[in-house]
Amino acid sequence: MQNKEPLFRMTKRSQISFGMIVLIHLIALVLALIVCAVVIVLITHVNPLGVYSAIYEGAVGNSRRFWVTVRETVVLLLIAVGLTPAFRMRFWNVGAEGQILMGGMISAALMIYCGGKLPNFLLILAMLLGSILAGMIWGLIPAYFKAKYNTNETLFTLMMNYVAMQLVNYAICFWENPKGSNTVGIINKKTNYGWFPSIAGNPYILNVLIVLAVTLLMSWYLRRSKQGFEIAVVGSSQNTARYAGINVKRVILRTMAISGAICGLAGSIIVGGSSHTLSTSTANGRGFTAIIVAWMSGFNPLFMLIISGLLIFMQQGAIQIATQFKLNESFSDIITGIILFFLIGCEFFIRYKVEIRKKGEEA
Repeated sequence: MQNKEPLFRMTKRSQISFGMIVLIHLIALVLALIVCAVVIVLITHVNPLGVYSAIYEGAVGNSRRFWVTVRETVVLLLIAVGLTPAFRMRFWNVGAEGQILMGGMISAALMIYCGGKLPNFLLILAMLLGSILAGMIWGLIPAYFKAKYNTNETLFTLMMNYVAMQLVNYAICFWENPKGSNTVGIINKKTNYGWFPSIAGNPYILNVLIVLAVTLLMSWYLRRSKQGFEIAVVGSSQNTARYAGINVKRVILRTMAISGAICGLAGSIIVGGSSHTLSTSTANGRGFTAIIVAWMSGFNPLFMLIISGLLIFMQQGAIQIATQFKLNESFSDIITGIILFFLIGCEFFIRYKVEIRKKGEEA
């Protein structure tokens, strides 16, 4: 007795065009918005179109909100770009939060101690370089132990986050302003020493230019350079990499130095180009959100811009939802979670395709 093939079967795609990837994501987004609309009506009895309109208004409803959304998007994008080389190497760097904090702490220190003693452009340059170096060192520590002793990089980098938080707490004790407040306040509020300059009247243009330059450079580095090729080989198989004559330990150290440096740079952009203050919440969970961005984009630095923009768009819209409909801001997190569920789920259909059994086909 012959058994028929199942009506539907999944087969792994050998290749897929960029246009098809975009189409699958768009279908997933439309389905997610439909499900969100149903949830909104069932739970709140509020017109879902009104909620979506409020999210739009809260994120890009006016010039100020638009640029705040852009500012937050490029920071998240930069951190995701920083994590990408490590993840491509299968080094699970979950320590971006600590690397951001260390970069931000060095920038804050330079603003406090060197503000007014250096020309502002030199001070900003020192902040950028100092934050890069601080993040690099913070990334090299777990990389060294991984390369030398094969330690668990996930636990190591995670614990480094808590060490960084305590160092920031320690620094705040010396930089309190006013004394006894347990905060550093707005650094150089009167003089603006160390604040990124406005370009064409906009204080966030320099942030955008720096992040776009790093994103384009990283895209080239991973796809076109010899070192990018070595990262891919090590990530695929360390034994294969050794057989091909690649120094695996050196690749691990170099890659994590780059990853930590970029995350440290993000700390400088947050402190010098945005908040102008320092606290243990300076990273604000961005290091973990960036992991989602990196994975959903398939480690494509350019595609990360779309994912980062979508997540920040929803987060910024939460404020308007809470004000207009008197809903908890967590409600927008529910909507974001549903959208993420569909976007992550669509990755399956990017890697696999559904085939229908042809008429008369049998096992």
